[in-house]
Amino acid sequence: MFRRKREAEPARIDYIVVGLGNPGTRYETTRHNAGFLAIDLLAEKLGAGRINKGKCKSLYTTCKLGDKALLLMKPQTYMNLSGEAVRDMASAYQVPPERVVVLYDDINIHAGRIRIKRSGSDGGHNGIKNILYHLQSDQFPRIKIGMGAPAGEDMKDYVLETMDSDAYQGVKAAPEAALDLIEHGVDQAMQDFNGRDFSQPE
Repeated sequence: MFRRKREAEPARIDYIVVGLGNPGTRYETTRHNAGFLAIDLLAEKLGAGRINKGKCKSLYTTCKLGDKALLLMKPQTYMNLSGEAVRDMASAYQVPPERVVVLYDDINIHAGRIRIKRSGSDGGHNGIKNILYHLQSDQFPRIKIGMGAPAGEDMKDYVLETMDSDAYQGVKAAPEAALDLIEHGVDQAMQDFNGRDFSQPE
């Protein structure tokens, strides 16, 4: 029996795509793991297989989108320390913040919607806050996946509950948004995805 030869990593990486979440089976389907779920779907869409190589406190894999080399990563530091892994990976491959795309949950956006931003503040998200701190830049594009706001529930409990089906429709749309952003730029992706409700069939 022969083992499948592992493909060599590309000599350079053009984009790093980060899905934020918490490691461990107990968190797999929670709202806070929207980024992990979305990056797994992106890897599947690109034929990259499982995100299971280890480096820079992350699980990662590499793949191609046309002539662009992508690195897909899931920090294993737990959400609030995600910036350590993102900084280390970006430094290892000399990828500037403008080409680090981050996918993550956002309770300030309705479930089933996504919002793409070129840059900005953390918006109260601790994972993004830590990335801002470690990259020393706010100039990284983000794809926010709407989870909806808790109705009188503690936010910490809410984000660690299993996401509902409407929110998962946004997770499923996020990989397409990431591909659009990389292929056609942030402005075009914003025009294509911001404001759309993916929980409603078109």
